[in-house]
Amino acid sequence: MSPFRAIALACTLLIAACSGGEPDSDDETTANPLLYEIANADGEVEGWLLGTIHALPDGVSWRTAAIKDAIETADVLWVEIDDQTNDAGRAEIFARLARTPGLDPLQERVAPDLREPLAMILARSELPPEQFLSTEDWAAAILLSRVDTKGKPANGVDRAVIRDFEGRPLRGFETTASQLGIFDTLPDEDQQDLLEGTVREWMASRDNPDWLLQAWLAGDEATLARATGEGILADPELHEALLAGRNRRWIASLLPELGKQPKPLVAVGTAHLVGPDGLVAMLEAEGYTLTRR
Repeated sequence: MSPFRAIALACTLLIAACSGGEPDSDDETTANPLLYEIANADGEVEGWLLGTIHALPDGVSWRTAAIKDAIETADVLWVEIDDQTNDAGRAEIFARLARTPGLDPLQERVAPDLREPLAMILARSELPPEQFLSTEDWAAAILLSRVDTKGKPANGVDRAVIRDFEGRPLRGFETTASQLGIFDTLPDEDQQDLLEGTVREWMASRDNPDWLLQAWLAGDEATLARATGEGILADPELHEALLAGRNRRWIASLLPELGKQPKPLVAVGTAHLVGPDGLVAMLEAEGYTLTRR
């Protein structure tokens, strides 16, 4: 499998942060991913929010009784991108957007103090250095974010829920082209910040690479919310482009669907649910009550 095909399988927001090593336990009784029930002012349930993770190691049990019930009860599934199972198509889009011939060597595109750590990441990856001569900074950051992670996109919760919903309606807030276009149209300075931030986060997580995976599995809302304001997402421009702005667009699409049949299950990356710019806070601001299940 080519590097472009591999990353196309996993290229969704925060894949670096939310993919970690093997969890200490896959006991279903310990799993409690974030799931919220959406109720209107009269207390009537109008849908559910499930915080997903886009890649997991083999054998992780995450379907709690509440999650199973929401999957069985919901009428329509909303996910981040509606074509995420089209691996070949996603790979083609990534390859087309990611390449610009004649770029400087990758190590010359980061600050001097990050060149040695970047060389370490490249040495641990299976990616040929010459590939990066034509790979833009945002795409290099996504490729490098997968280094040393054990999670597999094939095990991602989004994909699993899509399989569970086979035969029922599926809708996407974005497409692969529109999602990758967000990265591709970032200003050069922000793309460099994304690349350099990826290197820094890789270095910072070496001693405990699976802490966010554990936080996701436990449904540790405080830790997950804090992560949306740290590292790469502490940069205001990247936070707006990659998280807050997208959440506002998603809410604009979702609000008209609430209060009528069919009832939706919204299954998107957990980073989109939590924090002051998260979907939970945005729905609460619209008068809905969000209850953890």
